[in-house]
Amino acid sequence: MADSSIQQILVAETVNAVKSLYSADIPDTQISLQETRKEFEGQFTIVVFPVTRFSKKSPEQTGQDIGEFLQNAIEDVVSFNVIKGFLNVVLSDDYWIKLLNNTISSEEFGVFPATSKRIMVEYSSPNTNKPLHLGHIRNNLLGFSVAEIWKAYGYDVVKANLINDRGIHICKSMLAWQKFGNGETPESSGLKGDHLVGKYYVEFDKAYKAEIETLKADGQTEEEAKRNAPLIQEAQQMLQKWEAGDEAVISLWKTMNEWVYAGFGVTYNSLGVSFNKFYYESDTYLLGKDIIQEGLDKNVFFKKEDGSVWIDLTSDGLDEKLVLRGDGTSVYITQDLGTAQLKFDEFGMEESIYVVGNEQDYHFKVLFLILKKLGKAWADGLFHLSYGMVDLPSGKMKSREGTVVDADDLMAEMVETAQTRTEELGKTEGFSDEEKQALYRTIGMGALKYFLLKVDPKKRLLFDPNESVDFQGHTGPFIQYTHARIKSILRKADYVDTNTTADIKNITVFERDLVQALGNYPNVIAVAAREFSPAHLANYAYELAKLYNKFYHEVSVLKADDAVEKAFRLKLSFATAKIIKHSMNLLGITVPEQM
Repeated sequence: MADSSIQQILVAETVNAVKSLYSADIPDTQISLQETRKEFEGQFTIVVFPVTRFSKKSPEQTGQDIGEFLQNAIEDVVSFNVIKGFLNVVLSDDYWIKLLNNTISSEEFGVFPATSKRIMVEYSSPNTNKPLHLGHIRNNLLGFSVAEIWKAYGYDVVKANLINDRGIHICKSMLAWQKFGNGETPESSGLKGDHLVGKYYVEFDKAYKAEIETLKADGQTEEEAKRNAPLIQEAQQMLQKWEAGDEAVISLWKTMNEWVYAGFGVTYNSLGVSFNKFYYESDTYLLGKDIIQEGLDKNVFFKKEDGSVWIDLTSDGLDEKLVLRGDGTSVYITQDLGTAQLKFDEFGMEESIYVVGNEQDYHFKVLFLILKKLGKAWADGLFHLSYGMVDLPSGKMKSREGTVVDADDLMAEMVETAQTRTEELGKTEGFSDEEKQALYRTIGMGALKYFLLKVDPKKRLLFDPNESVDFQGHTGPFIQYTHARIKSILRKADYVDTNTTADIKNITVFERDLVQALGNYPNVIAVAAREFSPAHLANYAYELAKLYNKFYHEVSVLKADDAVEKAFRLKLSFATAKIIKHSMNLLGITVPEQM
């Protein structure tokens, strides 16, 4: 029985109980099963209120009937109690011992069997005119973690990055470098390529604002000055040349983009994220026009007198939406329609996830609705993983340009903070300098990632670097330290994992609670995948670490009363460390072997 899901068995036998006791058929979806609240005896609770319409008895008597049925039908149900309309089921110690030995300790535990289904997770999507910032960090961590969770859930996963490498903003950096750069390169300046290009984007903005002020002083309005400033006109001309294939402009564009990609590569490597497929807007910006024609042919779109193409979504509670300008040029939605089709044509995935901030909620509602109206069967598999902004306590972080917090600066500062806190606590005794640096990096990056992933993606969050590196709080370092503590115990015991433990008969409540939490791990992965929320996994890892620390303080592992107890507790410790490591890896977080 330990190899089957006890939850499934309890539900199935409850259905049988209703049929046998009350001659009624009830679908298993109507059986509500949950973990028993800690103040009551039992591990699983069945809500019996919905059954009273068949039993014609009080909730208490109905619970008593079903409890007796389950105790007779399921060997591992040793007792039960009824509190009002809640039937609390108590499972035997033997069930939990077998669960640890036969299921949790297997190599496959926590990894779902591979399916033939495929999912694409598109995340990061940076502009090539500036470096990545704090908002990009949340985006990248969410995308990478969701991809890893779906991989564990049995899907073939494609991690995609659509890079915005064309447009007026790119030309601004190029033009400023031409005018003010004096041939500066990443090599000559010592700057990462993305930082160098971002520097010239800022230089453009400064010079452009100065021109606007000059024109306003000459009597032009704000809007006229913004339009007529020589710099913006030159940038627009550069974009036209780029679109016309001007060799000199294209050459400069390629050079500066390569600088940026090299810089992004360093940042991605530091963040620990990766991609299987890159799309570039310079390749996709002309896509979608075929789909516009298809929509006109199907009367999904309509033309206005100026030749522009629209869709009327007012009956869906949205607006009229422009999908192609009157001069035949694309708007963002045009190329997004085309890129969605391209992605499906290339990979044929069942699900396609867009990790994009919540300021784009309306855009994705429109995009997905248009694709459904066009009859794209795959449109039902599209999902916008919308996430909230990240705020910082004011003055806590330096920012390169005074407006946004640079990703590289933030990561460096997190490692510094981790070093300070770790040294204060004296957790690096016996470490070489190289090992210390690796540990500071592991803790600093673990603190950053965990803090950003433990919150539901939809919520805006306040990131406090100091709070995140707390070895006692709801943090990554607390979980990392728990893992290191378990590994230390296992080393002291010279523990070698085996698939069975000595013939233990009884376990404490602390051991049982820990086994129950471990047994729930696959369910947590499934929920985190289906809800596109790494927060479920992050909070599970924290609760598991807390349970282990409670177990460690309440029962002796290395000085257990006998060899049988010691073997079981070491095996339980080993399984806990394995699940902590696995769950944290799905969040992109490394756990140290010692600290």
